[in-house]
Amino acid sequence: MAVWAVGDIQGCFDSFQELMAKIAFNPKKDELWVAGDLVNRGDKSLETLNYLYSIRNSIKVVLGNHDIALISAYAGIKKSNPTIQPILDAPNAKELINWLRHQPFLHLNYRLGYVMAHAGISPQFDLGMAIQHASRIEKKLRGRNYKAWLKHMNKKSANKFNAKASSLDIEKYILSSFISMRFCEDDGRLDFKQKGEPTALKIARKGLKPWFTCPTRKKMSMKIVFGHWSTLGYYQDSNVLSLDTGCLWGRELTVARLDVDEPILVQVKCRGNAKVEG
Repeated sequence: MAVWAVGDIQGCFDSFQELMAKIAFNPKKDELWVAGDLVNRGDKSLETLNYLYSIRNSIKVVLGNHDIALISAYAGIKKSNPTIQPILDAPNAKELINWLRHQPFLHLNYRLGYVMAHAGISPQFDLGMAIQHASRIEKKLRGRNYKAWLKHMNKKSANKFNAKASSLDIEKYILSSFISMRFCEDDGRLDFKQKGEPTALKIARKGLKPWFTCPTRKKMSMKIVFGHWSTLGYYQDSNVLSLDTGCLWGRELTVARLDVDEPILVQVKCRGNAKVEG
């Protein structure tokens, strides 16, 4: 059995299928980790979601910001758009959305030594805290009152974890850190606005740095697999593995094999169909 992890697909179904063929992925014996953002902006989001649902017993998914946006649109909280509307109009929409709602924000495998979250894990969380906090918001998303909860989650988040804040505000920070963060300040405060490259001059002038290089970041015993950051692209060190290589923007779609001593990367070139990167 091979274990692969793929970066943000975002509805780029044709490129995704090409990549699966290139690695000879066999859902009967292999496992695929999907680092969130399955849909949105790509022109075949429905096809992507239907395919992933069809092999759901062979994949491990964590939810990304675009997946939450889809669920929010289904709940009537956010506006739809032309790339996700086919999902909302599909006869199996309820089945697909309910499946998404029951996906986690964190997936880990102690044997392989990897943990996966869409945007990563907050510098303020150690592994135990991340597991606990992910479980907390997963229960809310899966609950009967998920629509009311999501409505609050769409409000602005605090940039630092505060255990004394209200329950909803704590959960908003937890959710935002798992699906939206990129940069942080030295004290661990997150900046949810910046989307550019870490080396961009305007970002350097603000004193911001990637969340995984935060000097006050809590130690993590496992290597973190994440996506979300197309302008960062592929990046690997002893602590993290970044896999969003901007397929949607005409660059590549990337998978990494995890059940080996060193990750093995495989890529396909993507056509891309989006005009504004983010």
